[in-house]
Amino acid sequence: MCGRYAASRGPEDLAGIFGIEVGVPSARESQEPQESNASRESQETHDSQEPQGSQKSQEAREEPGPLVPDYNVAPTKEVLVVLDRPLKDAASPRPVRQLRRLRWGLVPSWSRSPEGAARMINARAETVHEKPAYRQAFATRRCILPADGYYEWDTGREERELEVEGRRKRARKQPYFVTPADGSVFAMAGLYEFWRDPTLPDGHPRSWWVTCSVITTEAETAPLAVPPQEGPRSLADIHPRMPLMLTPDRWDAWLDPRHTDTAELRELLAPPPEGLMRAYPVGSAVSNVRNNGPELLKELSGPEEGTLF
Repeated sequence: MCGRYAASRGPEDLAGIFGIEVGVPSARESQEPQESNASRESQETHDSQEPQGSQKSQEAREEPGPLVPDYNVAPTKEVLVVLDRPLKDAASPRPVRQLRRLRWGLVPSWSRSPEGAARMINARAETVHEKPAYRQAFATRRCILPADGYYEWDTGREERELEVEGRRKRARKQPYFVTPADGSVFAMAGLYEFWRDPTLPDGHPRSWWVTCSVITTEAETAPLAVPPQEGPRSLADIHPRMPLMLTPDRWDAWLDPRHTDTAELRELLAPPPEGLMRAYPVGSAVSNVRNNGPELLKELSGPEEGTLF
């Protein structure tokens, strides 16, 4: 599964990688607390399929604005996502590529409260098209969560087998960082959803939530492109699941909200080519969400003493 990841690329870098048109503040604006031109432009975004009023009250939370790299992204944090949506009052109804800030942990539109969002940080690729919490978002509200890579904790094979069977929650042991071997962005397939807080009045800045989830798939069993000096030889040796990484040739089709054919969309959920990833051990400091910094990505020569059986 994906429960922690690193995201150090700034809005300007992501704009160049993904072709972002709306929602990218300049370097100067990113350091200023006041509303930027990009913020005002982003507040004009609108999707006619969503409830009236959902955009205006949510934009202040979605706009990237001041931002620092996050090397320990955890559930319920606000994260940057890439999505395609039409602009309000635009002459053309074409979807526009946008960079938005959403909360990680999906809250279904029909939920009575946001409680439980931390348990909905992942959606399984095998069932995302049919689960009530995800199926509508899968059809019309898909996004990409840009990352440097994700963290996963390795443990003994017997405990992994028990976890797969649902008989035991395995203890976190040696953390590994999984990232593209060529240093490119790890584009995680995701979904986003709107939720209206019924306890707040119309126009309240927190009355609408926009949340997201990462889609996961079975972990690769093929050898890693760059394996650690000792330890796991494949991603499946670390954990049975992994975030679904979308290669650039799938980005446009995945993000296009006009693409709603479920059968065709499910084809986009196929795992990427094998041999693209590397994994290496990192310090156990990443296990504490309060720790955050580039030192969390430092590669160790081998597992930390005492972390494995």
